[in-house]
Amino acid sequence: MKDFHGQALSWDIANGVIELGLHRDPCNEIGTLALDELEKFCRALEHLQHHAHALIVYSELKCGFCAGADLRELYERSSSMEKTAAAQGVRDFLERIHRVMNVIDAAPLTTIAAVHGVVFGGGFELALVCDLIIADKMARFCFPELRLGLIPGFGGIPRLKRDLGNAVVRDLLLTGRSFNAAKAQQIGLVSQLVGEGEALRVARGTAEQLGKFDRRTAIAAKEFIKPLPYEELKREIDIFCDLFSHPAVQAGLKKFVESTEAQPYLP
Repeated sequence: MKDFHGQALSWDIANGVIELGLHRDPCNEIGTLALDELEKFCRALEHLQHHAHALIVYSELKCGFCAGADLRELYERSSSMEKTAAAQGVRDFLERIHRVMNVIDAAPLTTIAAVHGVVFGGGFELALVCDLIIADKMARFCFPELRLGLIPGFGGIPRLKRDLGNAVVRDLLLTGRSFNAAKAQQIGLVSQLVGEGEALRVARGTAEQLGKFDRRTAIAAKEFIKPLPYEELKREIDIFCDLFSHPAVQAGLKKFVESTEAQPYLP
């Protein structure tokens, strides 16, 4: 499937560059709908990757790149199910999203996240899957899961440990605070910091430049410097599922869902 336009995301390919655009209101929350379409993209990627050298992931929405998991859906599903069934449902969802993230992480392409605004939770984890992060100066990065009694569940911890020092990882995970784009570049999370509204344009220019290099070399280099931490990723799912069973998590989700704030995901 060369081109696709779904309810949560779209993709197309031109001049050897695949562009995956997120466009689900209110801020690209990742729930069942988005996961279904991400899985469809991964199946299409098996063919597309033979005709491309780069992949750009970006958001079409003004609010930002992605606010993370669809917590309302998570709460509604878990509160309406028997406890054991709800726990299994959460595990099944995490295993599916991990498979998607791993496919994009290991793709034989140079992958670029062009981010702006909110890059939180699962959205932050999606950006971490990519080889390069190009950030609008107004972007903010955060793992707010701590406020819900959880840890990131889409693979964020092992990928942060792979890419950054433990001091940064602990700061993000234990404080729940956000980093602005300048701080993210300073600590080595962001490869390029660009002007407001410029992330996608710069990502496209970078992808065009990458097309001038030998693809076999790029693939070999990526395999060498970016191994997937499979065992830690599996452990993350186990820890998340254990924490999810605690009453405090349901209370935190309920508070989030009932919030009247315009953007309750903001710290």
